[in-house]
Amino acid sequence: MKQVSDIEIHEQKFDEIRNVLEQEPYAQFLGMKLTDFGAGTATAELIVGENMLNSHKTVHGAVLFSLADYVFAAASNSYGKTAVGVTTSMNFMAAGFLGEKITAIAQEEKRNHRLAWYRIDVSNEKELLATMEAMVYRKNEYFIDPE
Repeated sequence: MKQVSDIEIHEQKFDEIRNVLEQEPYAQFLGMKLTDFGAGTATAELIVGENMLNSHKTVHGAVLFSLADYVFAAASNSYGKTAVGVTTSMNFMAAGFLGEKITAIAQEEKRNHRLAWYRIDVSNEKELLATMEAMVYRKNEYFIDPE
């Protein structure tokens, strides 16, 4: 049997992979929308609601982390192969506010057979709010049928 590359699986199974990732229950719960999706990349956004604020009336750090984590998961699972987070490091730089559209963009920096590394930027329409560096472990299993 011919070995199929990650990119070929991404291209051949694009709709199926994207559909699985768009249906992520926690992302749906928070109102996150996957707006762009590619091999090793993902972009998502959310509109900040009152239930996403902290006691200072700014976006809770956990919401920014969740949005960054969602695009990290989408980008790292974009090949249909199950990838699970190993480590993340988040830097918070500015506050977000009620009603703002917050966008997170994940970009694959390096990938090998077992590990992959990502950079994620989280912004509102004015400035960079946070960055994340993250690594996944790439399992042997696929969450779609790669054939």
